[in-house]
Amino acid sequence: MSLLSATMLLGSCKDEFLEKEPHSSVPIVTAITTEDELGTAVTGLYASMRTYETWGRNIPVLGDLLADNTYISADNAGRYLTQNAFRLTPGSAEPTEMWNNLYETILRANVIINAELPNADEATVGQYKGEAYAIRALAFHELVKFFATPYSVNPSAPGVPVVTEFNAENLTDYYVSQQPKRNTVAEVYEQIIADYDEAYRLMGKGAANSSYISKYAAKALQARAYLFMGEGYYDEARDAALDVYNNGSYSLIPATDYVSYWSNPVPVRNRVETIFEISIDAIDNNGSNALANMYDQGGYGDIVATPELYNLYAEDDVRKDVIEEGEKANEDAYFVNKYTNRTNASDKDDIKVIRYSEVLLTLAEAYARTGAGAEALDILNELTVARNAAEYTSSGDQLIQDILTERRKELAFEGDRYWTFMRLNLPVQRTDRHPSDARLIPVGDDRRLQPIPQGEIDANPNILPQNPGYGG
Repeated sequence: MSLLSATMLLGSCKDEFLEKEPHSSVPIVTAITTEDELGTAVTGLYASMRTYETWGRNIPVLGDLLADNTYISADNAGRYLTQNAFRLTPGSAEPTEMWNNLYETILRANVIINAELPNADEATVGQYKGEAYAIRALAFHELVKFFATPYSVNPSAPGVPVVTEFNAENLTDYYVSQQPKRNTVAEVYEQIIADYDEAYRLMGKGAANSSYISKYAAKALQARAYLFMGEGYYDEARDAALDVYNNGSYSLIPATDYVSYWSNPVPVRNRVETIFEISIDAIDNNGSNALANMYDQGGYGDIVATPELYNLYAEDDVRKDVIEEGEKANEDAYFVNKYTNRTNASDKDDIKVIRYSEVLLTLAEAYARTGAGAEALDILNELTVARNAAEYTSSGDQLIQDILTERRKELAFEGDRYWTFMRLNLPVQRTDRHPSDARLIPVGDDRRLQPIPQGEIDANPNILPQNPGYGG
């Protein structure tokens, strides 16, 4: 069933389906009358983020594979070949899975946000709802990134549907009437920014550990969203990142602990490096579909790093220590070791959604683009020193390029690289390890966007127009 999530289509299902209580979350109609039930719903919200269709694998994989950081080896198990070759269709599995699962996450967030608990503890409810607002914003951001023209290119372009309402008292009629159109990109970003603002307002300063959204995680993610909006919003990106920098009490991992940081499979409480990550443990994990399986040569090992990326790192740069030289498909290969807990029986790799280093890179870029070059250089070198890399002395346009290079090196294999090309409206120049007709993806190429899933179009004709290049 195409979802536009369950939000859009429950009304088209048989009545008996509506009467069943989902085993993986709180029943929609009967739930959310107590703080405990609200907490259980929040647990279900986080669980929806774990799936391999979104943050559990596809989102971090595609942000590098669509760019110049990774490629699919000739020795592969058949996954992501259409993305490696930029040959998606409206029926391709990954866009459909991503669309459906992100809207499911939004549905679960909406249930929490719209719950009414007048007699509950205000701080507890505020914390839970704040987490839901931030996660809804994050889900909308991923949707508008993958399925719509970047804000910095055309904010008036068709975006994705903004779905924020929920009516537990009139499920069938409510959902049947909901066949929404695509909001503009600007309207989607307006919702994203507003949700992060509300999350920040509602939440307290702390979180149990890095697997929960915190006040400053919401602000860090908002800084990311402002950076994607581009020219005219760099001041806002700077201010949001600066709030985290000054008040979040986060720090970078020391160079001596960098490799062990990546091998640690559990959430942290110390605010060192990790701001928010998806918890994946020995019980709740993606099994053979885990992110680690795509990189680990003991698993599928299909995805390897490009030589060009590997050669960017200086010999003493600790980030080079999570890439291993080897051979695959009768050629030199560079294996990714950021995800090392594929066979760990007691726990698995958590998926980093945002780290403190990204906040520093956002702050540095925002400073550089608003005329504060000295401040940008200081922030950039704060990161490079922590990675045993050389300090920079550049200024002006060269400083911005250096920041982007460090962003590529620092966030490699975490799903960031492709979006640098997209938000800055740059051609994607890939490598000779990629298919010959997918080595240059120029500005304006229809393949830069994913197609709206055909199942969604069939279920909701109002979703048209389809993205250019994918039919009607």
